[in-house]
Amino acid sequence: MTNEQMLSEIREANLTYLMLAQNLIRQDKAEAVFRLGLNEDAADILVALSTAQVLKLASRNTLLCSFRVDDELVWSLLTSHKAPTKAGNEATNTLHANILMASRVAEVI
Repeated sequence: MTNEQMLSEIREANLTYLMLAQNLIRQDKAEAVFRLGLNEDAADILVALSTAQVLKLASRNTLLCSFRVDDELVWSLLTSHKAPTKAGNEATNTLHANILMASRVAEVI
């Protein structure tokens, strides 16, 4: 992949993310804040962006979204790789990972 192709992919991901975020916020702000890992102020800013502003933001060469999974425990729970619990139940592991990520969103809010 060339540098220009990579930048094009980043811009496309930015546009997709911004459009998704706006749609989620318009449908249900509280759920969007939770699912996107945003605070309410950021959600208000995102939903108020004009089409021109969204396109301008999306054209940046820096990825606007980020991974909320930032530690080994959550990665392990989501991928069932070296699962820390003996239960081995994928649904339980996913629920545990969601609780951990939700608690981090609560810290931001």
